[in-house]
Amino acid sequence: YGHSNQLRQARAMGDYLIVGVHTDEEIAKHKGPPVFTQEERYKMVQAIKWVDEIAPGAPYVTTLETLDKYSCDFCVHGDDITLTIDGKDTYEEVKTAGRYRECKRTQGVSTTDLVGRMLLMTKAHHSNIDEDLDYRKHTDNFGKGPKGHSPWTGVSQFLQTSQKIIQFASGKEPQPGDTIIYVAGAFDLFHVGHVDFLEKVHQLAEKPYIIAGLHFDQEVNRYKGKNYPIMNIHERTLSVLACRYVSEVVIGAPYAVTADLLDHFRVTLVCHGMTEVVPDKDGSDPYEEPKKRGIFQLVDSGSNLTTDLIVQRIIKNRLEFEARNQKKEAKELAVLEAMRRLEEEKH
Repeated sequence: YGHSNQLRQARAMGDYLIVGVHTDEEIAKHKGPPVFTQEERYKMVQAIKWVDEIAPGAPYVTTLETLDKYSCDFCVHGDDITLTIDGKDTYEEVKTAGRYRECKRTQGVSTTDLVGRMLLMTKAHHSNIDEDLDYRKHTDNFGKGPKGHSPWTGVSQFLQTSQKIIQFASGKEPQPGDTIIYVAGAFDLFHVGHVDFLEKVHQLAEKPYIIAGLHFDQEVNRYKGKNYPIMNIHERTLSVLACRYVSEVVIGAPYAVTADLLDHFRVTLVCHGMTEVVPDKDGSDPYEEPKKRGIFQLVDSGSNLTTDLIVQRIIKNRLEFEARNQKKEAKELAVLEAMRRLEEEKH
């Protein structure tokens, strides 16, 4: 949702947004092993509603040649620095040519932070209890390099505002003739499996209006266990709202799809993926009502990617990630130090 917010801001600066997505090889060379494959990332970016087109296999260093190839007036990046493996600013050329714009980074979110949460199978990130020491020690180890703390790599807390939800929401009411489809779940670490499922659901009707019900953190923890959800309800809300197939989100939807909910939203179809449906607290089937009404449908996304699998990928790469972060942080700190020195020389 941090990336989505960047794309939303970029789209607002122009009329047509082309997003360059790097190959696995490029990322591995400059940053470390990617969590998702390039094919998964192409699909994910294409599913974000502010994106008009993607440029697969975009070079890590953005050149004027690339901008011209896609007839772009300028390129946009967040206000953090990206450096090549040898510490150069990857946007130097386009900055010099005056074809660079900047958008604000989303406070309190980073891939690094999410990776940190996945590595710690604790619940500290979504409970009000004091973080256990093990968690604190690990986040310290994760978000800090040998010498201090970079503002871009650290572990922080995302703060939701009503403004952010409004910016992400489509604001479109269902129209006469729309098929109102309800889907519910955790939608944790919003990924390609979710995108494939929502796309399939979207194809079920000529004029689909998809409402996604998101369960509260406590509910997700009840049926998923461990430290799930990894993203809290606010983060999951933005991630799902950014998807082009979703029209509306119910924040903290009831686990059982009730008659009240179906009537309130005038739901014509309720869909669920091929994942197991855990019974409600009282042992009942949460989809009993839509099944009784004959409006329940199972939808096979064709994807086997799950939140669990992503966590497994991360844990496998854990040591590489920790080394990557310490290197990345050391580079960022060196740049900050150089910037500070330049400032001092000016005065």
